[in-house]
Amino acid sequence: MFAEAQCDSRKNELLPDQEKKSQKNKQKSSVMQNKKVWLITGAGRGMGVDIAKAALAAGNKVVATGRNTNMVTKALGESDDLLVVKLDVTKPADAESAVNAAIDRFGSLDVLVNNAASFYAGFFEEPTPDQIERQLSTSLIGPMNVTRAVLPVMRKRRSGHIISISSSAGLTSFEFCAAYSASKFGLEGWMHALQAEVAPFGIHTTIVNPGFFRTELLTGESTNYADHPIEDYNERRAQQMQFWKGANGQQSGDPAKLAQALITIANNEEPPRRFIAGADAIGTAKKVVAELQQQINAYRELSTSLAYENA
Repeated sequence: MFAEAQCDSRKNELLPDQEKKSQKNKQKSSVMQNKKVWLITGAGRGMGVDIAKAALAAGNKVVATGRNTNMVTKALGESDDLLVVKLDVTKPADAESAVNAAIDRFGSLDVLVNNAASFYAGFFEEPTPDQIERQLSTSLIGPMNVTRAVLPVMRKRRSGHIISISSSAGLTSFEFCAAYSASKFGLEGWMHALQAEVAPFGIHTTIVNPGFFRTELLTGESTNYADHPIEDYNERRAQQMQFWKGANGQQSGDPAKLAQALITIANNEEPPRRFIAGADAIGTAKKVVAELQQQINAYRELSTSLAYENA
């Protein structure tokens, strides 16, 4: 009895230390759970670079992709937690190869950021069908290609997070941006459907609507103007080109802060389905909501009179 009492006494003395050790292990486990494998498209310049740097700084592993791997490496340097992979998002085979490389190197894939984009500017009649196709191929079909390659991995693990960078032009459209807005509205419709399809597998989706951020989207490398200008639009085209070229480098949004916001969102247990990024983007969203409400109110009586009489 005395020996048993001594043993119990020692157990009680050790219990606080054991609890402390258990708490430390739980904290360590929680920290490790937040360290994820990110795959980022368009990581050679612009916002993709900022997102990759933020993910690495947070202790994550990053698969940084781009059409020019030398540019990606130059922008991000080298790290044991970094894998640079060639990826043209318009090529499904490239997407599959990038995902396979990520799994071979890091063993998993937790966060996909569909960031690669381009901007074909012009009044709707002016871009050629080929230019419109290239816009859709990069900004809509491209994210679909990469996501299609990623989903089998996430479904198998019953977890994951797909973040697609849209735009304020995915909430509403502006003249001179018909092709670009078409790609972003398409992206958002696809992401809404995808959310419902993959949520049962524990996979989250987030649409990001940035306002004007000081990225490289408006530089000559990313912005393409219509090949066939039409005379009727000359005066307005001159005004639009002056605006867009003048806006480059003057945008108020800081892409590094947006990148950090994405890290915060990705670490949430229940990330938002939509993230309106920037005060100007919030203003745009509020205007869209108000206009929709105005249209509902203006035609409510007509709209609600369209059912069968006995329905």
